[in-house]
Amino acid sequence: QVQLVESGGGSVQSGGSLRLSCAASGYVYSRTCMAWFRQAPGKEREGVALIDIYGSATHADTVKGRFTISQDNAKNTLYLQMNSLKPEDTAMYYCAAGRQYGGICAMSVARFDYWGQGTQVTVSS
Repeated sequence: QVQLVESGGGSVQSGGSLRLSCAASGYVYSRTCMAWFRQAPGKEREGVALIDIYGSATHADTVKGRFTISQDNAKNTLYLQMNSLKPEDTAMYYCAAGRQYGGICAMSVARFDYWGQGTQVTVSS
């Protein structure tokens, strides 16, 4: 059973930076999709970034150029470097691990089987 634990969230001013970490425990199959999602109050959970089974990264248009997803397989850790933060980035951020189909990963909630408890990111102006 895989367990995911996020850390690194906090409160920052607009334009600031944070780096989120997601530590995975238990067996994590190497051909697994890894992603970051976020959810603001009253809104749907949305995909932020993912890394596919080949290590290729994809970022949502809303964060492209500002956020960078990365992973350290040896440490079973996923990261999200967030720069130039905006108030609209305020949300609970979740780490997730999920299924690939034919080598393809997608930032869809339904594709992910394991979720962390989340870490809060608050950006003020």
